Amino acid sequence: MKKKMLIAGAVGAAFVGGTLFGQLPGALAGHTQPILDARLFGSQEVPGPGDPDGRGTAVVFGVDDQPDTVCYVVRVTRIQLGTTTEISAHIHEAPRGEAGDVVAALAPPTDGDSAGCVVTEEAQDILTNPNEYYVNVHNPEYPAGAVRGQLNG
Repeated sequence: MKKKMLIAGAVGAAFVGGTLFGQLPGALAGHTQPILDARLFGSQEVPGPGDPDGRGTAVVFGVDDQPDTVCYVVRVTRIQLGTTTEISAHIHEAPRGEAGDVVAALAPPTDGDSAGCVVTEEAQDILTNPNEYYVNVHNPEYPAGAVRGQLNG
């Protein structure tokens, strides 16, 4: 729980009114990896349908000196939540409007929030080509995907 809170706090501190501090000079204090974000909506699910009321955000970022690691914070609202066997979250490889393969399994946001770090061979490609990847969350009501958002750099 402490790790989740520390990561969430670090990423949460990077936002003010929806704007990344990373866009301001010196705000990352030497952090060299990009910080990516995504706005998740049910309408973005492919092939769909996703949850028409579902909303969420995701932040994905690299870890300096760990080229195979990405960390993330996912927050979803207005979707059915549940246990870790009912809810899942992933980073998939595919451009906007296409479905793609899972490249990283994320901790499920069973209470609406999740955070952590994962090791994946695609970490550097995710960070350098974010528009080729998306984050989505699955639930019992929408097992193919409740909400989805394309990563942006």
